[in-house]
Amino acid sequence: MDVIERAVNAHCEGVIVEPVGGSAVGVLVLAGSSGRIETDRCRLLARTGMTALSIRWFGGEGQPAGICEIPLETFSTAIDLLRSKGAKRIGVLGASKGAEAALLLAVHDPRVDAVVALSPTSVVWANVGPGSDGKTYPYRSSWTWRGEPVPFVSYDDSWAPVETPGEPTACRTLYERSRRASDEAARQAVIPVERSTAEILLVAGGDDEMWPSLLFAQELASRRAAAGGTARVISAADAGHRPRLPGEGPAAPSHRFRYGGTAEADADLGAKAWPAVVGLLAGPVVLGSWC
Repeated sequence: MDVIERAVNAHCEGVIVEPVGGSAVGVLVLAGSSGRIETDRCRLLARTGMTALSIRWFGGEGQPAGICEIPLETFSTAIDLLRSKGAKRIGVLGASKGAEAALLLAVHDPRVDAVVALSPTSVVWANVGPGSDGKTYPYRSSWTWRGEPVPFVSYDDSWAPVETPGEPTACRTLYERSRRASDEAARQAVIPVERSTAEILLVAGGDDEMWPSLLFAQELASRRAAAGGTARVISAADAGHRPRLPGEGPAAPSHRFRYGGTAEADADLGAKAWPAVVGLLAGPVVLGSWC
């Protein structure tokens, strides 16, 4: 399918990719803590018949340098843009911290019809990097809504990696230990997915070494089920933190963090999830017209 790609600069840096003739489905694509604009992922979605938008939501001009007290309204403004392009069905696809944002947005903005959360968390975490004031400490929430910080779990500063010095760090135990150390805060920081009307798909690898995303996905699904709703979990025991969708190629190697999995396992999980990803995001609006 032929697509048109344009830069977005109205409110923040980004890219929008849409099929020739437009689409009734719009998808906001959110990267994780890399902060990158997910151009390739937008192209993949646009070729299936959706309009896909990815924005820089931290680290850009006039934005906090880190993921610190980012207004969730940033993403609501992106939905406004998708709606202005003719989108009637709105989806959000986020990975890692982007998945955290996607799930929270679906709780607070009823216009979100579908969420695909790759390597999600079930609780809100403290900031990753500095806020607008340039400070990293004391810990603050990663997000705000209507000017108020979203309840969050702080990091346990007594944690230290057990890897050989100079080797990439596996952060999974940091998140596990921090949640145990802040039990009451963790209860307050749970992402209340049962309050969202959006359809939810959770994709997670059992070998995730960044955080325990499969456990988090199962917790999210359980919360939905307890409230009479559903959230589908697609997983693979040998995949890591960075599942790759068909056509994306392997993730770039990291000398800083260990993400778990292998290139093959991560690609296999992405391929396994892909039909459900497209089906959920597109819904009956697009699927009824081009399948």
